[in-house]
Amino acid sequence: MGAKTTATLWIALVLAAACCTSAQDSAAAPSNTPESQLELARYENQSSTVRLETARMGEKAGIAVIFEGTDDLHYYAKPDTAPAPGFELKVKAKSDNFGFGQAIFPEWHLFTDSLGSKVKVYAGHFIVFVPLITAKVPTKTTVIETGDVDITISGIACTSLACLPPFERIIRTQMDLSQIDSWTRITLETAGAPDTVVARPSYSLWFALGLALLAGLLINLMPCIWPVLPLIVMRIVQQAKQGKKRATASGLAFCLGILLFFASLAAANIILQLAYGTALQWGDQFRNPAFVTAMALLLVVLALFMFGVFIITVPSSVTSKSGPGKGWAGSVGMGFLAAILSTPCSFGIMAAAFAWAQTQKLLLGTIAIMVIGIGMAVPYAILTSMPGLLQRLPSPGRWMELFKQAVGFILLGIAAWLIAALPQPRRMRLLYFAVVLAFCVWMWGSWVGCGTKALRKWSVRIFAVLLAIAAGWLLLPAPAPEPIDWQQYDSALIQKALDDQRAVLMKFTANWCVSCKLLDKLIYSREDVAKLIEQKNVLAINGDTTEKNHPATLALKNEYKEPGVPVTILLMPDRKEPIRWRGKSFADELKELLQRLPSK
Repeated sequence: MGAKTTATLWIALVLAAACCTSAQDSAAAPSNTPESQLELARYENQSSTVRLETARMGEKAGIAVIFEGTDDLHYYAKPDTAPAPGFELKVKAKSDNFGFGQAIFPEWHLFTDSLGSKVKVYAGHFIVFVPLITAKVPTKTTVIETGDVDITISGIACTSLACLPPFERIIRTQMDLSQIDSWTRITLETAGAPDTVVARPSYSLWFALGLALLAGLLINLMPCIWPVLPLIVMRIVQQAKQGKKRATASGLAFCLGILLFFASLAAANIILQLAYGTALQWGDQFRNPAFVTAMALLLVVLALFMFGVFIITVPSSVTSKSGPGKGWAGSVGMGFLAAILSTPCSFGIMAAAFAWAQTQKLLLGTIAIMVIGIGMAVPYAILTSMPGLLQRLPSPGRWMELFKQAVGFILLGIAAWLIAALPQPRRMRLLYFAVVLAFCVWMWGSWVGCGTKALRKWSVRIFAVLLAIAAGWLLLPAPAPEPIDWQQYDSALIQKALDDQRAVLMKFTANWCVSCKLLDKLIYSREDVAKLIEQKNVLAINGDTTEKNHPATLALKNEYKEPGVPVTILLMPDRKEPIRWRGKSFADELKELLQRLPSK
């Protein structure tokens, strides 16, 4: 789900937030060799391949479809938990010489995705068996039959970080019934009858559209939309003072901004279905680290606004009768922002609504998506068109300031929830950047005031922007893989290496140790050091002493008698005493010692 075309479209739709949807893969050319192996999916260090073998399961003969891969890359087992209908794993066999029954799948297991949802998946190593049904086990008088068999595999593969494009691949093998006695015997202890698709309830058109309208109304109750509520209320109150006509126009402009967001989603869905034959899968954007990062940082900035760190001034066009265009444009933009902010909290509602819309005809699905937007916009349209309701709105006062500050803490909680969905290296780097970004926003809003001279004001704000950009350039990109293959501290593993006449390099570190991080940058990130460790077959041990009960912590204290970290210890096969370094300037000495070792 990282095609450039789709990512570009989503960037335009949701303010540079990337989405993870792509075009469907074309079918691969069949492989003509028996037991051939085909890669089905790959994402970073996660992959999955498939190969075929003629096999027997009990009294049944057939084809064993053998999947081999990493545990994080998974296929969906059930249509009810797949990202969209029809994306569950499917295996079918076709041959001019033989007939086959429905594929028999192993038992699925539960996988917790980045949003905390439990989904039914197949992952890692598993076997799907396709039984032969138009030929029996041959006897001595049976005519020998041979023929090619095409196995079609379709579905979608995902990891905990992203979903890949839907695929349909074909792999070929040859079946020779004369060799059936030598076929591989397999056992699928948990395999059962093929799953039957449960019929979904059939709703009338008006009932379904009513549910879509209700879904849109419920979005207004989501805490993610609360950041703009004080601004909305203030704008409505100010517009009400200028007459019903102006208040109504401003309210309708706000509703138009909401509808534009949903119209963008509907347009994206239409383009993807017509051009690529795939559907817009609501929620996949949250599997993309770039989108989650952007949403989390946006919520942090809005929380700072709630705390009063900086101020969003209402344009003069809102409070004056001149220049209404700018005021209406601001209302449209605020409506669009409100719809964007609702996405982290409205995941369940939007996912269900989009899943239903994408099972309908294109026109009906588009209407359903727009009805959701209408449902979200209806309360604001009613409020701004009825002067009686506007007069009952409470006047701005201390209650609004307290409400804003309380919402700020809620926004920080939602941002923390989004950050927790990221993998550990990205998570920590994003937290550091969020602190720098908060400092830059504080500079922007608090270091200058209304009376500050223009030169000083722009100097401060340009410096704040440059600092944020520099921090983002350093912290936001995914960290590069470590050049050294560090193993966790294990005394048995260390002893075995020494018995095999291997040197052992141990770095004792901790997550809270700043000097340890600096040591990694100065020495262990160097290619020449990493290359020597690899060439000399040195066992590299990462002694994590973050917690007091870790094995490395106990060894550092009791065995090596060291008071703290960072400490680097080199164990050489020809030396009884370990070599120790407590500083950060021993790279040359380490290299000299490693060069004396024999190469592997």
